[in-house]
Amino acid sequence: MAKRKRESTPNTIERRTKEGRGTGRGVDYKPWLLVQDVPSQGLASRVKGVKTGRVHHLLSQLEHRCFLILDWSERITDIREQFPLLPLDETLALAESLGIKHPRDPKTQIPTVLTSDFLITVKQGEGTGEQVLSIKPSNQLSRPRVLEKLELERQYWAKRQVPWHIVTEQDIPRSLADNLEWLQPYRFSDVLSPLASSDIQRIRVVLEQALLKVQPLSDVVRAVDDRLGLDPGTSLSVARHLLATRAWRTNWMAPFNLSQPLVLQRPGELSSEVGVS
Repeated sequence: MAKRKRESTPNTIERRTKEGRGTGRGVDYKPWLLVQDVPSQGLASRVKGVKTGRVHHLLSQLEHRCFLILDWSERITDIREQFPLLPLDETLALAESLGIKHPRDPKTQIPTVLTSDFLITVKQGEGTGEQVLSIKPSNQLSRPRVLEKLELERQYWAKRQVPWHIVTEQDIPRSLADNLEWLQPYRFSDVLSPLASSDIQRIRVVLEQALLKVQPLSDVVRAVDDRLGLDPGTSLSVARHLLATRAWRTNWMAPFNLSQPLVLQRPGELSSEVGVS
């Protein structure tokens, strides 16, 4: 397979525009940058979103962890990653007015299209509003060039009266992100195939009874597997699916630990949720 050319050229920008990059919503949105469009150090990822039903292209581990929380939040209805700041002439003029060098491709020296990491749609009262998140490791915020490019981005969205936020690893609850990474593969119904829905319900009932004994989760799922004659690990997979789909609710901010009991919340109890202010 021929290696994709990653340099920015007028042809590249024209092609992405014709492909509809940066347009659409929900399942129809196409990010301006795909994982294969940028140099990778093994930290980029493709993740299927529950809200959108499409594959999201995430260019860093920090973006990935932030995405998991955005996709989990019940306040957020749409996530558009790698959103382009177009038209290019606007950011070029903005850079000139601010006395900032507009980013250019290091090989071609052609101006590159700036992107925002996430443009999200958030529930606000009875309607929705949009917010932009720029994801940066905190240790980069002392670099003058990084701050210049962030200022370009901030000014672009300020003209559109769209709230813009910088998000660092310090803003992402570590336990919640770790929990969601553990649950992510189990957020879709086909993960338990070939178990039928009746099988899952039968295992669920026995699991919920066993969890009342307040034993380590590892002991509970092992005992349920033995009791029902299931392959080892089946009950744990069902438990992860029930948590991942919110069929079970718990304190999402507390670290999941197989050596500790899993405490479920009864209907009507408040659960710890995450959102965007």
